[in-house]
Amino acid sequence: GKSAQFPLHTWLPDAMEGPTPVSALIHAATMVAAGVYLVARLFPMFACSPQAMITVAIIGGFTAIFAATMGMVMNDIKRVLAYSTISQLGYMMLGLGVGGLAVGIFHLFNHAFFKALLFMGAGSVNHATGTFDIREMGGLRKAMPWTFATFLIASLSIAGIWPLSGFWSKEGILAHAWAHQPILFFLAMATVFLTAFYMFRVLFLTFGGGYRGGSSGAHPLRESPLVMILPMVLLAILSVVSGWLPISGFLGGESHGFFSALASPMALVSLLLAGLGILLAYAIYSKRWLSAESLRQTFAPLHTLFSRKYWLDELYERVFVMRILVDGLFAALHWFDDQVVDGAVNGVADGTVAAGRVIRRLQTGQLQAYGLAIFIGVLAIVACFLIFG
Repeated sequence: GKSAQFPLHTWLPDAMEGPTPVSALIHAATMVAAGVYLVARLFPMFACSPQAMITVAIIGGFTAIFAATMGMVMNDIKRVLAYSTISQLGYMMLGLGVGGLAVGIFHLFNHAFFKALLFMGAGSVNHATGTFDIREMGGLRKAMPWTFATFLIASLSIAGIWPLSGFWSKEGILAHAWAHQPILFFLAMATVFLTAFYMFRVLFLTFGGGYRGGSSGAHPLRESPLVMILPMVLLAILSVVSGWLPISGFLGGESHGFFSALASPMALVSLLLAGLGILLAYAIYSKRWLSAESLRQTFAPLHTLFSRKYWLDELYERVFVMRILVDGLFAALHWFDDQVVDGAVNGVADGTVAAGRVIRRLQTGQLQAYGLAIFIGVLAIVACFLIFG
C-alpha cells in the first residue's frame, strides 16, 4: 500500500491534486519509495521465505503491466505520470521479489531523477498552457525547447533506451526475472513496450503538431523562466549519468561495461520492444498514419476497461465504503451513539427527574414526618456502628 501496489494503488493517482513540485518529490524519491525501501531493508527476512519472495514478485510484475495499461489511455499528463509511477514501482518490487536487491534499489535511485524531471516538465507545460489535458496542448516543441529537450531525455530514460539511466537498472531487473521467474519476465518485457508507447504518446501530443488549446492569448506559449528550467536541466543530466555508476571503470564500479551490455540478446529485445512502442506512438500521434479514433473504436471494450480503471474505484466505493464502512462500521457506531451514549445520558436525566419526584413527595411540610425521618436515620447509623464495629 505504501508503494501503491495492486490492489492498494488507487490512492496514488488521486494524490495529483497538489502542486507539481510536490508531486515530483512525492512520486519520485520520497513517499512512494518508502514501501520499496522497507521491503529492501527487510530483504533478509523475505529471503527466508520463498513464498514471500514470489508473492512480492508476482504483485510487482502484475502491478507493472496493470498500471501501464491505464497509463496508455489517460489524458491528464500528471495522471499518466502517476500510473507510470505505479508501474515503475512494480518493476522495483519485481526486482526485489526475484532476488535482485541491488537492481531494485538501483532502479529506485534512477527513477527518482527521471520521474521528478517528468513531473517538472508537466508543471512547465502547465505554466505555459494553463491545463494538464494533453488533448489541449500540442506544438510546444518550438515554443519551449528546453522543456521539450529535458522531457525527451526523461521519456527515453523511463523507456529504457541505451545509454540513459533507466536502461541499466531495468536490464538488471529483467535479467533477474529471466533467471528466476520467466513468466514474470515476459510480463516485464510487455511492460517495456507499453511504457515506451504511453510516454511518447504524451510527448507527441504535448510537443508535436499544432497547438490545440484554442487562442494562445490567454496563455502565451513561451518557455518557462530560468528558475524552472535550471532544475530540469540538472535532473536531465542525472537522468543520463546516474545509470553509469555500476559501469566498470566509472567510480570504481565492476558491474558491466558501457558497450558490452548491448551484446546481450535480452538487452537487444528490450530495446526493440521500446523502439516499437515509440514507433507506434509516432505513427498514431505524430504522423497520423493510424487513426487514434479508429483504434479506440476497434478496441472499445479494452479502452473502456482501461479508462474506467478496471472499475476498481466503483468496486471499492460500493463494497468497502458503502457496505463495510457506511452500512457496517458507521451504522454500528450510530447505534452505539444512539443506544449507549445517548441512552446513558438520557438514563441519568430520567433518574434525576424520578429522584426529584420522590423527594418532592417527601417534602410535605409536616414536622412529624421530618422528626420520623431523623429518628429512622439515627437508628440506621447506630445499627451500622453495632453491626460493623
